[in-house]
Amino acid sequence: MPGISEIALAGAPIAGGALLGMAAGNLKGPDIQALIVKDMDLLARIPEDQVQRRAELQRIINLRIDDLIAAVHRNRELRELAASYEGNWRDIVVFVCAVLFTVVWWNVDHARTNWLLLFIVLIVLSVMAGVYAARGIVRGVRSFLHSRHRAAHGQ
Repeated sequence: MPGISEIALAGAPIAGGALLGMAAGNLKGPDIQALIVKDMDLLARIPEDQVQRRAELQRIINLRIDDLIAAVHRNRELRELAASYEGNWRDIVVFVCAVLFTVVWWNVDHARTNWLLLFIVLIVLSVMAGVYAARGIVRGVRSFLHSRHRAAHGQ
């Protein structure tokens, strides 16, 4: 049945976008604090007579601690902005995925029977996701600016 296979193939970009959206929520960065603890444990195990190694490892530990402190200060406003976002962050992920899959679908053979239909669906999905993402971003920025204004005027 070529009809079912074409439907399955046409739905592949949408299914891939859904999977990418689910995976985006599970990404985590490195645990800097755990690395610092491991480095401190290693430092305690290095013999006292290896002064140069101990000094270099201590320097690395100090750099990681400084980076951790700087990251907290740098990201405070970003966290405030993210907390004030009243939309769903997945709106942005869906928008990006819809645009990417539209671009991918554009490069598929245009002679396919379902090419135009899925291309139109992807454009509509991209526009709708873009509207929701933009609306949430605008609300978040307004809320962030309003809270900063109140904080600056002591209210």
